[in-house]
Amino acid sequence: MNEEKVSCKEVMSHICESLSEEMDSPKCVAIKDHIENCEGCKSYFSSVEMTIDLYKKCTETLPEDVHKKLMAFLELTDEK
Repeated sequence: MNEEKVSCKEVMSHICESLSEEMDSPKCVAIKDHIENCEGCKSYFSSVEMTIDLYKKCTETLPEDVHKKLMAFLELTDEK
C-alpha cells in the first residue's frame, strides 16, 4: 500500500477541480480560508486522517459482504 502524503495544495486542487474551479477563484479561496479557520472542519479532517492511518495499519481481512456494507455505509460505492 502506498503511504504517500498528500499536500494541502493537492487537496485544495482536487476540491476545486471537482467544482470545476481554478485554484485562485473566489470560491476556492473561500473554501481554503474556511477549512483553515473552521474548528469543525479541522476536527473532521483530523478524524478522517486518523481513520485512514488506522485502516493502513489494519491487517484483518473482512468477509466480502461486510466489506461491501462498510463501503456502502461510508458512501464509497453505489451499494446500500
